[in-house]
Amino acid sequence: MLYLKNLVYHPPATATPILKGINLELAPQQLGLIIGPSGSGKSTLLEILAGLAEPTKGSIAWGGEELTYLDLQELGGIVFQFPERHFCGKTVLEELRLGHPELGVTRIKETLTEVGLEQISFDTDCNQLSGGQQRRLALAVQLIRQPNLLLLDEPTAGLDWSMRRQLAKLLGKLKTHWTLLVVTHDPGELKNIADRCWAIEQGNVKQF
Repeated sequence: MLYLKNLVYHPPATATPILKGINLELAPQQLGLIIGPSGSGKSTLLEILAGLAEPTKGSIAWGGEELTYLDLQELGGIVFQFPERHFCGKTVLEELRLGHPELGVTRIKETLTEVGLEQISFDTDCNQLSGGQQRRLALAVQLIRQPNLLLLDEPTAGLDWSMRRQLAKLLGKLKTHWTLLVVTHDPGELKNIADRCWAIEQGNVKQF
């Protein structure tokens, strides 16, 4: 279970806190959806949960154990908005093995199958994949690390309606094995697969 208690983020450069006393709970193998406009603090929240920034106050716990930002780096895997822009490997295999050169072929095949890319050759150029396939590869890059919590920032941004629907279907399938927290300004099809929904505005989160 993921617990956030009175989470505040107020960097010195800002006049007011970006996140203002956030409380939420998300059970394992659920998909949580946080909906809010640009600038509401939703991406900042994901960065904190991924251990990329430290909260000013409050606590984050998983399974009853309070976590530091270093613990969070081990716990979660984050897929940024437009993740294909951050690909560093030339081929699918290179991208999946970045930082993990020891990964065997079996593990890689299993992960690609999980995201629906089982027919893709390891030697495929990442830039030759379709937009939807690139999003799936970005998911595979994080899932191959086997995180406890998968964090997604605007996963359907820039995709056409068909690809959005396919990606939502995939995320609904992934939550049978993983815990997912998604932030978006446009929930669309994602609302249908969410177990918990919150709205975020000006750093405040409310469940609905």
